[in-house]
Amino acid sequence: MSAASLLRPLVAAVLATPIFSLTPAEWRSQSIYQVMTDRFARTDLSTTAACDSSEGIYCGGTWQGLISKLDYIQDMGFTAIWISPYVEQLSGNTPDGSAYHGYWAQDIYSVNSNFGSESDLQALSSELHDRGMYLMLDVVTNHFAYYGSPSSIDYSIFNPFNSASYFHPYCAIDYDDVESAQVCWEGDTTVPLPDLATEDADVYNVWYDWIADVVSTYGIDGIRLDSAYELDYNFTPGFEDAAGVYLVGEVDNGDPSVVTPYQQYMSGILNYPAYYWITQAFESTSGSISNLVNGINTMKADTDTTLYGSFLENHDNPRFPYLTSDYALDKSAIAFTMLADGIPIIYEGQEQHYSGGAVPDNREAVWLSGYDTTAELYTFITQLNAIRSWAISKDSTWVTYQAYPIYSDTHTIGMRKGNTGLQIIGVYSNVGSSGSTTISLTAADTGFTASQAVTDVLSCTAYTVGSSGALSVTITAGVPRVFYPTAALSGSSICGE
Repeated sequence: MSAASLLRPLVAAVLATPIFSLTPAEWRSQSIYQVMTDRFARTDLSTTAACDSSEGIYCGGTWQGLISKLDYIQDMGFTAIWISPYVEQLSGNTPDGSAYHGYWAQDIYSVNSNFGSESDLQALSSELHDRGMYLMLDVVTNHFAYYGSPSSIDYSIFNPFNSASYFHPYCAIDYDDVESAQVCWEGDTTVPLPDLATEDADVYNVWYDWIADVVSTYGIDGIRLDSAYELDYNFTPGFEDAAGVYLVGEVDNGDPSVVTPYQQYMSGILNYPAYYWITQAFESTSGSISNLVNGINTMKADTDTTLYGSFLENHDNPRFPYLTSDYALDKSAIAFTMLADGIPIIYEGQEQHYSGGAVPDNREAVWLSGYDTTAELYTFITQLNAIRSWAISKDSTWVTYQAYPIYSDTHTIGMRKGNTGLQIIGVYSNVGSSGSTTISLTAADTGFTASQAVTDVLSCTAYTVGSSGALSVTITAGVPRVFYPTAALSGSSICGE
């Protein structure tokens, strides 16, 4: 029996919770696959339809196509999908391409017909819920979009914010200044993004009514909030309350002192500081493990990292394999991300080792991979979802136990997450596929006891802890090790247990 087919009943058992309106606490147990709707699956399920991501135009992905390929996602062990914003977009092509991505809104009361109809989106939600899965919707409240100079905008084309009075006057944004970020415009002079005055009651009341209706109409279980850093501080709490579901906001900054205060305004935040540290640690054999160690300890002390979104790739940043083609380094970075604190998020195409650079090259069509379920990273991610799901099923507090470094040197970091007897010990190195290293972890580090049987669940290799309680770990060809007590694997179908 395949690992994927074994994982389905396991996930269902772990997540025996109500289908609708997951609480933030319930979201901790999920694993999210990010879908860029236009680039995942076409209605005709073609695997050869042309899609040159560098052109930045619609390629034909739809909600019906996504429904038809949900097995591909679920069989990797994911329990939720995050889809692109669904509202009607700025039409036509601009020098920056078209609005295939969903971030150039024009009418929030209509669906983007390129993706399908209202009934198609409802069908996607229903199919996910029938599978015991959940739907996270990407939402843009900070801005609309217009093709032309800021001074020539015809606000009457927007629905419902059809007057300049709903927007801040134009100013070029300075992302290093939060006051500028909240009142100035994203985009550029070709496609300016008029910045809504989200501190204005006439604006936020529309958004609050709108999101309550959207959640109800389409059965939305969670929200990814775009440009959360650029919103008025007081807008977001009311927006999450009106939605009545978990919200994870985008605060794209690598400084935890900037990012962590935002958790007072929303339940979750995308963990951009950790993204930068993980990338820097594993993008080369000379990456900085020490920055990662120090960063993890800083975040752990300052915020509830278990409600963050943990990611390595997304639609806004160059893919990790763009930085290095070494599979061992990629595996170390992926495993660290998925077994860290927070809700793991894998961006479509990551499992196929896509290597696009900056936008729009990092938005490749998944169908061009043929949805290869034998791909090395597809099976690797499936393994990681399996052990994470099993750890949660054995100890529901695993998701609230804050992971911390138990060992580090120039090339290696050891992490512990979980209570004694049901802990996961991960050992990750940046020596690369041509390198190897051996370290020793003490009983005080791991919580393992003398002569205890443990299993590396990635290689299904049995280990026995030494008589002193020490665990000797050899990283071969740069591949990470993930240890779990062998006795606690009984009944899991992981590594034949």
